[in-house]
Formats: sequence, structure tokens, C-alpha cells
Amino acid sequence: MLVSELKPTAEILGSLRPGERVFVLACGGCAEVCRAGGEEALAKLRTTLAMAGHPVVEGVALAFLCNKALVGLRLARWAAAMDEAASVLVASCGVGVQAVAGVVDLPVHPASNTVTFGEFQGVWPSGERCDRCGDCVLDHTGGICPVTTCPKELLHGPCGGAHGGECELEPGRPCGWQRIYDRLAQSGRLDLLDRYVEPKDRKLQHDVPLSRRRSTWWDLEAVEED
Repeated sequence: MLVSELKPTAEILGSLRPGERVFVLACGGCAEVCRAGGEEALAKLRTTLAMAGHPVVEGVALAFLCNKALVGLRLARWAAAMDEAASVLVASCGVGVQAVAGVVDLPVHPASNTVTFGEFQGVWPSGERCDRCGDCVLDHTGGICPVTTCPKELLHGPCGGAHGGECELEPGRPCGWQRIYDRLAQSGRLDLLDRYVEPKDRKLQHDVPLSRRRSTWWDLEAVEED
């Protein structure tokens, strides 16, 4: 399974425009087990957004947001609410955020970071992947992960070798940053490319074994080194 934790409140709110109307989605699968999804996370996000002046047009907890085909079918029930929203906030692992971004026509913001215990990730039927970097940047890249779609893991745009929309390292593979540009252009959010993204803190990607965790494994707080 993929383990996630909610981002800091300031980071979540900082991804939204002032007064933006938001549709909130929370995963009822792995994220719920981690207490970073499901009804618990949904309630927290509703309160946080309301206090910050962001109307929540709807809040929904759906099982296994990583299944893109099922997510698309389920969200059809809330088409009217989607039409009222300016963006979607997703509390799930990185795979779930990417899957949602692939089936909606609105900007999608991650409410969570995905971390790891070094355990088995599980299997999902879609092509999205999450490298569990601990600092999700999908908000800046239109819901397409630059870490897993670009072999060089570039965070600020394509390399000089990209040509004709293809990766220079793997001919025939679509350039991850070309995909990101196209998605942002489609949603009218090319302004996001002007934002500076901090370099990745690779320490966040290090596996933390279960024996080093406090109390229960979902506390997501490592025991201090002796």
C-alpha cells in the first residue's frame, strides 16, 4: 500500500486562489487507513477551507481513487457540483491525485504527501505511478508527476534533449514535461510554470522501517534516533 499524510495547512491553502470554490475528494482506500483520507480527512479539509474563505461545493469520500476508470464513473453523480467548482482538492496518495486529474477538466490540487515504509506498494490497474517522494508537487504540474514521467526527474521544465515531444533517453516515450505543458495549457494554468519549486529533499524518500515508528504504524512520526 502507499502511505500518505496531509500536507501542512498553509501549503494546501497556498495552492488555491482567493475565494476559490473547491470540490473535495478523499480516498477511502489506503489513505483512509493512514487517517489521511476517508471521512476523517474530509471533515478536516471542509473545516480548514471554510475558515479560509473557500466554499466547498461538495465533499466526497470514494474508495480507491487510484482506479481511474471507476473514479470517472463515480464522479458522474456529482457532475453538477463539479460545474460549480473552480478546482478539486484530493486527499490521497500521488497515484490517486494523478488518476483524478486524468478524468476531470478542473485543476487538481494534492492535499497529501506520499511517504513510505519500504513495504509492498500494492497493484492498481492504471498507468500512474508515485515515487513516494514525501513532497508532492502535482499541484504545480497539472496532476502529472515529473518524478515518474521524466527519467531525469526534472522539476522545472524539459531538458535540452527533448525533441518533437519525445524523451531523448527513451525514444518513443512522450516527454513528461510536454505532457505537463499540454495539460496546464488545456486548463488555463500555464502561470504555474512561473512558480519556483524547491529542490527535492531526498531524505524524505528514505525508507523508514516499521520498527522505527511510534506506537501504531499510521502515526507517521518516526522515532528519534538514539
